[in-house]
Amino acid sequence: MALKRTGQLSFAEAFQSASVGRPGRLDRLSALVCWERFERLLTGLRDPGPGRGGYAPVLMFRALLLQSLYGLSDPEIEEALGDRLSFRRFVGLSLDDDTPDHTTLCRFRLRLIEAGLLERLFAELDRQLEAAGVMVKRGTMLDATLIETQAARRSRGDKPAADPDARFARRQGKGGARFGYKAHVGVDQGSGLIRAVVTTPANVN
Repeated sequence: MALKRTGQLSFAEAFQSASVGRPGRLDRLSALVCWERFERLLTGLRDPGPGRGGYAPVLMFRALLLQSLYGLSDPEIEEALGDRLSFRRFVGLSLDDDTPDHTTLCRFRLRLIEAGLLERLFAELDRQLEAAGVMVKRGTMLDATLIETQAARRSRGDKPAADPDARFARRQGKGGARFGYKAHVGVDQGSGLIRAVVTTPANVN
C-alpha cells in the first residue's frame, strides 16, 4: 500500500509568524530522537497490497506516544491532532493534511500489540533518551491510563460488535464504565518521560 504524503508546508505555514506555535518541549523531544530506527522496527507493518494510501507507521507511533504522554483516549487524540499545532508538528502533519481518525489509531495499536512491537518501541525510546542524558532515573512512577474504544458504542445487547480483546473498567471517582484498554505507563520521575508501556484489557490492574 502506498503511503500518504504528509508534512509538506502549506502556503500559510510558510509565512507563519515565528511566535505562533513556537518550539516547545515536544519539538525538543523530537529533535533528540533518531526516528529512522523506529522506521526500521515498523517496516513489517506496511501493507504492500493495493488501496488508498495509508499513514506512515512512524507517524502513527508518534501519535500513540502523544496519547500516552497526555493520557488521551482515541477520540481525544484524534481531536487534539486536529487542532493543536504542536501535536501536528510532532507527528509530521501540515495544516493541510488529514489526521488519522480514532479507529485508525486503534487498529494500529492492536497491530503493534499483536506483533509484540509496542514494548520494543518504547524500550528503544528509553534507550535513546537515556543515551542523550534525558532520563534522570530518580525512580519510576507508575500510572494507568484507560484508552476507550468505540466498539462499545456500536454494540448490540451485551456483546460488543468489535474489539473482542477490550474489556470494561470503572474509573475511580467517576460514574459509568469505559470499554477499551489500559496503558500501564512507567514514567521517569526526574524527566517526566515514559520509560515503558504495557497495554492490557481495561479490567487488568
